[in-house]
Amino acid sequence: MISSVELSNMVVNALENSDNAERTALTQLTTGRQVNVASDGPAAAAQEVNISTQMNNCDQYSRSMSSIYSELQTADSSLNSVVTALQSAISLGTEGANGTLTQQNRNTVAQQINNVSQLVFNVANLAYNGVYVFAGTNSTQPPYVWDSNSPSGVTYQGNDGVNQVEIAQGQYIAVNQPGSSLFSDPSASVFGALSDLANALQDPSSTTQDIGDAVTELRGAYDQLTSARTFYGSTVDQVLSTQDFVNSASVQLAQQQNSTVGVDVDVAVTNLTNAEQARTATVEAAASLNTSTLMNYLSTMQR
Repeated sequence: MISSVELSNMVVNALENSDNAERTALTQLTTGRQVNVASDGPAAAAQEVNISTQMNNCDQYSRSMSSIYSELQTADSSLNSVVTALQSAISLGTEGANGTLTQQNRNTVAQQINNVSQLVFNVANLAYNGVYVFAGTNSTQPPYVWDSNSPSGVTYQGNDGVNQVEIAQGQYIAVNQPGSSLFSDPSASVFGALSDLANALQDPSSTTQDIGDAVTELRGAYDQLTSARTFYGSTVDQVLSTQDFVNSASVQLAQQQNSTVGVDVDVAVTNLTNAEQARTATVEAAASLNTSTLMNYLSTMQR
């Protein structure tokens, strides 16, 4: 025969089990997770740590690419304005080589060429988020300064380096072109060509051939710039492609995380209902027992 103490212990254990099951189900429904502490599932918890690390890496790469993309777009858009201005300068130079122009007319064209030089100078010193885009890796100061002693009219203070950024595990890309390859390439300098064209137009002794030669020089600098500029378009395409890959990986990791530690809501609801019913049944059964110790305990549980 079961003693009253044994009955009390059985009921108390049943209540504790139902209470624990109820708390567990409520926690799972609240958090949406079946593993909320390592003890809930040590293997799953360890696996989730690895998944979370990979997800954090994906988030970091995604943020980097978003910033890189904006910088690349800004640089390319700015270079497009230079391309348009140089096309105008070439047309102006061709007009200036017309032998019927007066010197006053040539001087007016030269001033327009100087205006183009100012625009190029401003773009060449473009800053994005406090970094000078076309300064190579020496990006804390403006890469170009006006210099009357220089044949091109400017001095380049940057370097020929490029900045590398990791956009995926072990995958690095260059994110800039130095000004030395865009605006002041030794073989085809935009600044040098614009300066030579303006000087030729302003020099009364210059012939139409001299001005035409300066226009040809400017066309060469234009071609050099547009060729170097293709870097930005191809790099943008690479960033977008990698961004798609990282986004896909993030979705897969989220699905893997959910299958590892996520809760089946229907199962959790069923567990909660079963726990509540088990607790109610235990309390009702205990109420029919004439055991003061048990009833005192149950009275405490009901408060």
